[in-house]
Parts: sequence; structure tokens; C-alpha cells
Amino acid sequence: MSDKPVLIAGAGPTGLVLALWLTKLGVKVRIIDRTSEPGTTSRALAVQARTLEFYHQIGIDDVVISGGVKIQHLNLWVKGRRAARVPLQRAGQGLTPYDFALVFPQDAHERVLIEQLGQLGVRVERRTELLRFSQSGTGVTATLRRPDGSEEVCEAAYLAGCDGASSTVRGQLGIGFPGGTYTGLFYVADIEGTGEPVDNDLHVDIEDADFLLLFPLKGQGRVRLVGTCRDLPASEGPLTFDDVKGKALEHLRLNITKVNWFSTYRVHHRVALHFRDKRAFLLGDAAHVHSPVGGQGMNTGIGDAVNLAWKIASVLKGGASEKLLDTYEPERIAFARRLVATTDRGFTFVTQRGGIAGVVRTRVVPLVMPLLFRLGAVRRLLFRTVSQTQVNYRDSKLSAGAAGKVRGGDRLPWVDLGSGKDNFAPLTSLAWQVHVYGEGRDVLADACAKLRLPLHVFAWQDRMRSAGLAKDALYLVRPDGYVALAEPSADPEQLRQYFSGRELAL
Repeated sequence: MSDKPVLIAGAGPTGLVLALWLTKLGVKVRIIDRTSEPGTTSRALAVQARTLEFYHQIGIDDVVISGGVKIQHLNLWVKGRRAARVPLQRAGQGLTPYDFALVFPQDAHERVLIEQLGQLGVRVERRTELLRFSQSGTGVTATLRRPDGSEEVCEAAYLAGCDGASSTVRGQLGIGFPGGTYTGLFYVADIEGTGEPVDNDLHVDIEDADFLLLFPLKGQGRVRLVGTCRDLPASEGPLTFDDVKGKALEHLRLNITKVNWFSTYRVHHRVALHFRDKRAFLLGDAAHVHSPVGGQGMNTGIGDAVNLAWKIASVLKGGASEKLLDTYEPERIAFARRLVATTDRGFTFVTQRGGIAGVVRTRVVPLVMPLLFRLGAVRRLLFRTVSQTQVNYRDSKLSAGAAGKVRGGDRLPWVDLGSGKDNFAPLTSLAWQVHVYGEGRDVLADACAKLRLPLHVFAWQDRMRSAGLAKDALYLVRPDGYVALAEPSADPEQLRQYFSGRELAL
């Protein structure tokens, strides 16, 4: 085990989750941020089910859920009236223990993560900036600027660039960040008020191309508005909420009593050409930025952090060769590229001006969407996609085999075992493990014991088949809850070959 820490540049949700997972895995970390305090204004609101599953593994899912608001319905507004209301609650029933949409603003989210880190004895080093770094075969040498302006040389095992879209780490590595910026200016506002849409629902005004989103927040009458800045009065100074509030008042019939904060921003869509250079890695907005459609950005960065954390821990603890780290980029960059392409199409649709686009948004969508949501298959597909429970690593070198409908690289399907129990409980160990649904043979138990692999055998239930699992098959599960090997005959020799062929040890 190296005595050098993993240096994390950037204390947003991505960096904080990386620090949490590494610390839980017994790896020393050092997390720095150039800002003097955590963010007080933010745009990221949605916490997806897959993120909550990761949080369950480290024991913080309940505190995050308690701080947020579960969304009951999606409401579409056109010309000042509610044109459609689509139920969202329990949209993912049977797919995950978190079968709901959760709104939890990023600023509050960060405070929870910082508090959890503090309980583990890790603090964020504020007003501390990464100036430059160099790499060798054994580590990273980074020069930091301290709060008093002095410089410090830090020796680290690895460097994680979680430092946002203008990443210093990415810049010094010289990694390209192709993409572009959408035309137009957008705003976000945290307000208090009353009116019909001030409830526990998500409201979307899709009139013309001036889309407006309303998210419920914790607290009486508190909501978050996200919208476009168009048809603005000519003025020299910066925009204020008074310049854009007309749409909220007219289209959603809000009575605004207080504006807690207001900010404008531009939306970008970019993916770095590489997510890794030797011992330096890019995660979150440093690696990919995209439109806010679907609430995917922050959750994708958290997925990056979890993916990288267990791999770094495995290498530093001597259980894996450096080759394991080669799988980080291909696993995460493929998803990031698909996501940017998908959200780009969605964002273009909701913001595009023109007669046909307007008719589709204001007439066709309110009519068709409620009909589609009545179809269980459609609801499940949409939930899987937005919740990120459908993300898989089937093409990864770490993925092998197939059993039932589950292939190597798939997220382990969730099974409710009844009496408040499920098959995700063992994942809190953050360790490699073997699952068998049905009966486990003695020869498999012996092989697992020799490999020091925990073996979890679950009595067969028909709901397991419904989840896609095969009876008596072997499922080797990675520390992040993805299936590495699916072996229908539960052949222990396949298990041994999996580890030896990938230079992995436990």
C-alpha cells in the first residue's frame, strides 16, 4: 500500500464522491479546491437512482433522500394552462429500491458530502490551487498554492482532475476538449412563492422555444426555476430576475414573494479526447459537459468517481496490476459520448424555434406523452435511461459471459427478497463477490474460499427470473455493483481463469 495520497483537484460532487469512496476503501486522499467555501448557487438538481444505489453502498443514501423532494408528477404547461400531467412516482418499480425521481440541489448535496467526509477525518483544503504537476513511473509531483500565497510540493500516487470545465489538469495534460456552446443565455433562480405549480411536482412550460422548468425544493413555497433569456430589454448592466420573470408569472401563474438568488449561464457540449494520461485522470465536468436535459451531468461525474475509486484502491492495495486502470477511460468515455449526443438532440428539440418545432412541442407532445406513459414498457425504458440503471460496460475487457438475460458488464439486477431484504445488501462491503441465485455447489464454495471471494447464495424466487437472472448461475460482481463474469454453469474454473487472465488478485 502506497503511503502517498491520491490528490483530488476539485471539491464538487465528483471530487467529493471520489474522496468518500477512496477513504471507505482505505486509501489516503487529499482533496483541494481553489474556492473559499462550498457552492451556494448551483444548477444540478436531479439525483438519479443509480447514484442513490452507489450512495447506499457507502451508507449515505438515506441522508440524501431526506434532504430532497420526491417528484410526484411531470406537468406540461402551454399558453398558461396545464396541458398534461404524467405520473412519475414508482416509475421504476421493481427495477431499483429508488423507484422515484429525486430533486436535491447541488449546493445542499455538496454540504452533505463534505459532512460525511468530515466524519471520516477528511477535510477539503480550501483556497488551495493546483499550479502545475509532473509525472513519473511511481507518482505525481504537484505544486500547490496555499491560502497564504506560499507554494507547496505535494507527492501523490495519482492525480484526479475533478476541477470543472476549465480544468487545470486537462489543460496541463494538453488533452483536447472538442464540442461547442449553444446559442442563447439561460438563467437559474431560487425563489419563494405561491401558485398552482408550487407543489411536489416538476413543471415544464414548453411554449414556443422559451422553455421554463420549475423544480420543487425542500421548504415551504421554495422552487427552483431554470429558463431561457430571450426578448430581453436593452440595458447596459447585468441581467436581474426582474428582466426574465415575466414568463414565470404569465405562463405558470406564479406569485413570487422572494428571490433568494439568481444567475445566468451558457450551455456547452464537449467530451475530452482522453480521460487518462499515465497517473492523471479526468472526471466529471473536466471530462465531459452537456446540456441539462434529463438531469444527467452531476450523476455522470459521480459515476466516473465510483468507477475510478475501486480501481485505484485495487492497484494501490496490491490486488491488481496497473492494467486495471486502463479500463477507466474506455468504460466511461463511451457513455459520455452517447450521453452528449442524446442530450444534444433533446436540448435542440426543446429550444429550437420554428413553426413545426413549436407545433410538436405545444400540441403533439402534451397529447402523446400521457398515452405513452400508460405503457409499462415505455415507462420502464424511460426510467432505465434517465436513472442511469441501464448504463453497462459490456464491451469492457473486464466483462465476460452471459447467464439468463444478464451479460458481463451489466449492472447487477436488483431483487426485492421480501421482509425488507434485497440482493444489494452485500454490495456495502465494496468488495468483489460472487452471487448465486438458487443453489451453490460445494466445489464453487471451495473455489471462492481459495480466492478469498465472499459467496452469497440466495434462495431461488420467480422474481429473480423476472429480473433476468438464471437459476444456479454464477455472477461475479465488481465492487461498484456491475457484473464482471456471468457463468450459467457456475464453473469455478471460469472464475479462476477470470482473475488470472486479468492479473487480478484479492
